[in-house]
Amino acid sequence: MCGIASLYSDPTRPEPLDTVAEGVPMLSRIAHRGPDDRDHRTIGHHAWLGHTRLSIVDLDGGRQPLSSPDDGWSLVCNGEIYNHTHLRHHLGEGHFSTDSDSEAALVLLRKHGPQALKELQGMWALCAAAPDGRFVAARDRLGIKPLYWARDDTLVYFASELRAFPEAMQPAAEIFPPGCYWTPQDGLVRFADTIPENNERPWGTAAGEDAQKATREVLVSSVHRHLMADVDVGVFLSGGLDSSLVAAVAAAEYAKSGKRLKTFAVGTAGSPDLLAARDAAAFLGTEHHETVFDAAQAIAVLEEVVASVESFDASLIRSAVPNWFLAELASQHVKAVLTGEGADELFAGYGYYHRDHTDPDDLNRELQRTLEQLHGLNLQRCDRVTMAHGLEARVPFLDAEVIAHAMTLPPQVKALEPDGMEKGHLRRAFTGWLPERLLWRRKVQFGTGSGAQDLLTPHFETRISDTELAAAQKTSCEDLRSKEELAYYRAFRQALPAVRTEAVLTRFATA
Repeated sequence: MCGIASLYSDPTRPEPLDTVAEGVPMLSRIAHRGPDDRDHRTIGHHAWLGHTRLSIVDLDGGRQPLSSPDDGWSLVCNGEIYNHTHLRHHLGEGHFSTDSDSEAALVLLRKHGPQALKELQGMWALCAAAPDGRFVAARDRLGIKPLYWARDDTLVYFASELRAFPEAMQPAAEIFPPGCYWTPQDGLVRFADTIPENNERPWGTAAGEDAQKATREVLVSSVHRHLMADVDVGVFLSGGLDSSLVAAVAAAEYAKSGKRLKTFAVGTAGSPDLLAARDAAAFLGTEHHETVFDAAQAIAVLEEVVASVESFDASLIRSAVPNWFLAELASQHVKAVLTGEGADELFAGYGYYHRDHTDPDDLNRELQRTLEQLHGLNLQRCDRVTMAHGLEARVPFLDAEVIAHAMTLPPQVKALEPDGMEKGHLRRAFTGWLPERLLWRRKVQFGTGSGAQDLLTPHFETRISDTELAAAQKTSCEDLRSKEELAYYRAFRQALPAVRTEAVLTRFATA
């Protein structure tokens, strides 16, 4: 819902922080993340907190930095805390002065310390400081919301995007690891594992109708939580299984209050995703919007897309381009959207899972590995292309309860169906929620289904020579795997000339 930037220095340092020179420009460079408001605050002599706001919850009272009148703690938070109502009851309403979900993080931190942040259910990254010299930076267990940091001899910098950092600090910038907090006293501490602990394994070695019912219930509950907002929430609808299930649950929930869900689709003219999304929207009765793009439009936005996504991985950028147009469309109608991200990593939706990891235990390990890497791949793309348009993306499949449930399922139930269809367990769990033609539609990669790959890959094949690629591969320290990727790398370097890619780049392993 926002962008954050922060600075920390040793509180015993004699000279005050120069926030005008150091902090305010950082906030300006991520203004797109919060088009509704911007504010910042210096705390003591050691900390500065900045925030750009996209107003979604507590529209009038949720301005940040949030502060505590009791002890002077202040906090900036990017994201959504879906269990904030429960935490308010548990912590005591008397400790709260706003209806902002982010205040739950502030009160929890003040009362119980940074280790208690594991109680937050949602997607978030935060920085907080107190006048007595204390400071905390932290990030959700999966890294759904971004956070980077960089350190020199005098300052520690934090920001939601790499572009926020001064160019002189870009070589020091690194990903702040998910599920961790940092304090000057304790250093970097892991407080939450990627896979939430769940000791209930009632399925044995098989998972039948009871497991399907549990899968359905946990996802429905998650979608309901992710609709939390004081504004309309829409759904990115590709026509594939995952987004169609999210849309089906959300549409049913909206219908209870007499409202129509807004859905959004993108593709080239006649592309499979566009047609399937249209079919799903008609069945669900949503208020459906779609946008069509062509080669000229895709090429025209490439540099901007690469700069926003802050990566040059060809698969990531190829899928980011249609998402760019999709986010641009959705931002004209809503402030937040649900997406189907994460289902493939939980229910083994990629072909390579079944080709390269035939042993059930090996498959489970690979699913966990790819979940742990999502913060630098799909989630990075998802966050950046939406926030570039002042739009928040939410990922109900990656709710802690959904992850905990899915990872207790026996790996055998995630195997391919006899006809080679993936995610059979998930499809059976939602029998009746979609027509069979949509429920059992075969998976198409988004970059392919939207038509983006057919436009982008051939474009660079004809414009970059074999000799040019070979020379770049020889002189560059990067693993440039194609002409297309070389083009993206050039755009990446133009946007972030000094960033060390080995510190921030994750590569797709799902080809």
